[in-house]
Amino acid sequence: MTRRYDPERRGRIIDAAIRVVGAKGIAGLSHRSVAAEADVPLGSTTYHFASLDELLIAALRRSNENFAGVMRASEALADPAVDLAGELAGLLGEYFSGGRGRAELEYELYCAALRRPALRPVAAEWTDGIAELLSRRTDPATARALIALMDGICLQVLLTGGEYDEAYAREMLGRLVG
Repeated sequence: MTRRYDPERRGRIIDAAIRVVGAKGIAGLSHRSVAAEADVPLGSTTYHFASLDELLIAALRRSNENFAGVMRASEALADPAVDLAGELAGLLGEYFSGGRGRAELEYELYCAALRRPALRPVAAEWTDGIAELLSRRTDPATARALIALMDGICLQVLLTGGEYDEAYAREMLGRLVG
């Protein structure tokens, strides 16, 4: 049997893992469920990811990149003339504009670090990267506080089933900034 060259397979496996976690939660994640979702042989998942923690690390990195990419793309975050609190509140609004599914998935992966120590460095990478971005507009301690507040607002929206309130977020973020 000839091996088929498939340079995109690893990425497809990561995407499949994200879809499995989105549909079934982390408890539903297995090499077998991911292989079925990615339509690849089971051996491909274990070849690319020896453990489920390795697969979760890759999935968390990919999902972290989504919001971090949105923040990096915001030219307003670098412009001192732009209201930082308003911009951050608007970015959170964009985050929730596509529905709760993506946010639930990303926070499930993020919070998995509570029970899976291997994921903690990836969660810290995300926080450090966002803090570095925000530190261009504020001091490092305030940048960390802004991240904590944004995380808290997101978790409250997700856990209570409430709607994201951009005006509230802007006001609370503004208290930290100003």
